[in-house]
Amino acid sequence: MDNGSEGRTQEQAGSSGRAGEGGGGAWSGAAGAQAFAAVEAATDWLLGYPFVFEALSRRVGEGGVLVDYGCGPGQVADQAARTLGVRVLGVDASAEMLALARSTATEVAEFHLVMDGRVTGLPDGCADAVMCNHVLASLPTEEAVLAVLAEIHRLLRPGGPLVLLTTDPACTGIEYASSRVGTAGAVYGPGEEMPLRLRRIDGSWQEVHNYAWPVDLLPSLLERTGFRDVVQHRPTVDEALVRADPALVQRYAWAAERAEPPLVITSALAHPSP
Repeated sequence: MDNGSEGRTQEQAGSSGRAGEGGGGAWSGAAGAQAFAAVEAATDWLLGYPFVFEALSRRVGEGGVLVDYGCGPGQVADQAARTLGVRVLGVDASAEMLALARSTATEVAEFHLVMDGRVTGLPDGCADAVMCNHVLASLPTEEAVLAVLAEIHRLLRPGGPLVLLTTDPACTGIEYASSRVGTAGAVYGPGEEMPLRLRRIDGSWQEVHNYAWPVDLLPSLLERTGFRDVVQHRPTVDEALVRADPALVQRYAWAAERAEPPLVITSALAHPSP
C-alpha cells in the first residue's frame, strides 16, 4: 500500500466489527460490511487508535502476537501491524467483515471467525496482547460483555495486556467531527439502547443503535473476568497533536473534542486463571 493510500486509510477507516454478536443490525451482511468500511471515524483516528497503539507498544514488542478482537473490515488491524511491527490476528463474528478484511488488510497475518462466543482456530494463551475497539457498544447485556471479556482473557497469555477503546456514553448530543452519541440531555444506564450518528467518507451521516456501557463500570467488569491493574485514560487533542496523522490534525477545528473528549482507553492485564 502506498503512502497516499495509507493516509487515506487512517482518516477514513471505520472502527471495529461486532465481534460479540452474530452479525445483526446495520453492519450485517456484505452490504453492511461495505457500509462500515465507509465510516470516516476521524475522531477515532485522532483521539483513539494512536493511543491504543501507544499503550500496546509499552507491553508487546516487535514480532509479538496481537489479536484485534472485533477487527471489522481490518483497517485498524492493518495499521497496527504497520505501526507496531507485530503479527496481527483479526477476529470478528461477521464472515462478511472478515472477507472484506482479507481483501484489503494486507499486513494482517490471519483472520478468525467467532462462532458461539468462541474464536475458532486460536488456542488458549496464544496472544501477547489484545486490542478491542468499540465492540462493547454492540453488546446489549452485561452477560454478553462478560462473555466477550472472558474469551479475550482465554486468548491472552498470563500477564498479557488488553487495551479497550470505548466512547463515553455520558458525552451525549455533542457534535464531534465524525460522530454524535445519544440524544442531548439524555442519560443512559448500563445496556440501554442509544442512537449513534456516524459521518461517512462522502460527508453524509448514518444513524445506528448502540448500547451504553459507562466507562466507570468497565474496571469492575474486567476484574470479574480475570483482569487486574486496570488503568483508564481519556486522551486530549493536545496530546494527539504529536501522535495523530498531521494531515488529519489539520483537517478539522476539533472544537467539541477539545471541550469534552469522548474516547476512553482502558488497559488491563490478564491475571492467570486459578
